[in-house]
Amino acid sequence: MTNYRSLNHTKWACQYHVVFIPKYRKKAIYGELRRYLGDVLRRLAQRRESEVEEGHLMRDHVHLMLSIPPKYSVADVIGYIKGKSAIHIARNFAGRPRNFVGQHFWARGYFVSTVGRDEQAIRAYIQDQEREDRRVEQLRLDESSHP
Repeated sequence: MTNYRSLNHTKWACQYHVVFIPKYRKKAIYGELRRYLGDVLRRLAQRRESEVEEGHLMRDHVHLMLSIPPKYSVADVIGYIKGKSAIHIARNFAGRPRNFVGQHFWARGYFVSTVGRDEQAIRAYIQDQEREDRRVEQLRLDESSHP
């Protein structure tokens, strides 16, 4: 069932499945950064009147299901989220100066798909990706512990 939202003269339900990666697919979204980054992405989305409906930070990529009002383009919202989060990461985790512009954390571009009628399938896919990531990581740990 679709939950419609409202602007002054508009009823809308615009959801997007978005995936983007750190530059060079670095395994940078781990540890303290991973716990911290989810909240940062949610707050940045809210600044563009958007909402992270579902999201998971994987080892080397980010999956988000975003609701974005029709008055904003997807490119503007994703560009804003990636740009501001890169600056935030640089200042708080990399010790960069205040005037750092953040161009070195996320790779250029992203994948986006409209959610439409496949909302439940996309939610399940995003949730399953995190479980699979944990399972594969555990297998690697088990293999490396054997002499």
